[in-house]
Amino acid sequence: MNVIEAAVLGVVEGITEFLPISSTGHLLIAQHWLGARSELFTVAIQAGAILAVIAIYWQRLWQLTLNLTQPANRDYLFKLLTAFVITMVGGFAAKQMGLELPETLAPVAWAMVIGGAAIFLIEAYAARQPLSDAVTWRVAIWVGIAQIVAAVFPGTSRSAATLFAAMLAGTTARPAAAEFSFLLAIPTMFAATGYEVLNLYRHDRIAQENWTDLGVGFLVSAVVAFIAVKWLLSYIQTHRFTVFAWYRIVVGGALLALAV
Repeated sequence: MNVIEAAVLGVVEGITEFLPISSTGHLLIAQHWLGARSELFTVAIQAGAILAVIAIYWQRLWQLTLNLTQPANRDYLFKLLTAFVITMVGGFAAKQMGLELPETLAPVAWAMVIGGAAIFLIEAYAARQPLSDAVTWRVAIWVGIAQIVAAVFPGTSRSAATLFAAMLAGTTARPAAAEFSFLLAIPTMFAATGYEVLNLYRHDRIAQENWTDLGVGFLVSAVVAFIAVKWLLSYIQTHRFTVFAWYRIVVGGALLALAV
């Protein structure tokens, strides 16, 4: 049953990691019924979903890596690096302050509802702005800050926070905002996974981790995320994110009702 449950959590993670509906929030909801998992499991299967981004954007990554002499490529990579450094500094500070994932669903539910309302407002604002696919330094800084907010408040959604921070800061073209958000997820989630593994090693808890379950969740998450990201990138070519706002409000409201 543990392996089946790990696979189910991998499916949940794969579907929700890049949709703006909060993968961590959904994992906490799922674990409320399936049983709690280690923090490494939660972070590592998110890293599994990141493999999907590498597979989908490999040509873009290859281009950026091989053509560093081109100013536009260097500029883009430096902006990714800036957002990543901001995230790592803020994330480390949050860890040092002892911030942990909540054990109850109410904070996640509220974040889902508030995030849904925010999507409506941001989409309305972006609709009145000129369409732009430019990623400025302002965008890079705000996206880095948004990742910290998402880490501190489970249910916010890393993808939602970064996507809409980019749109608010000027990258109003959804595919361009999604690309920057998704590429930034690669170093961010791998670094977070590495941190958790190192933490286990430092506290001599490596042997206590269920590596079979973690491996199953990781692989299932990668496969499902590939399908989900392919669909999302096609969807946002012609649609807004408002359907996800409705989803967040309905699910968050239902969770709040159950918590009463």
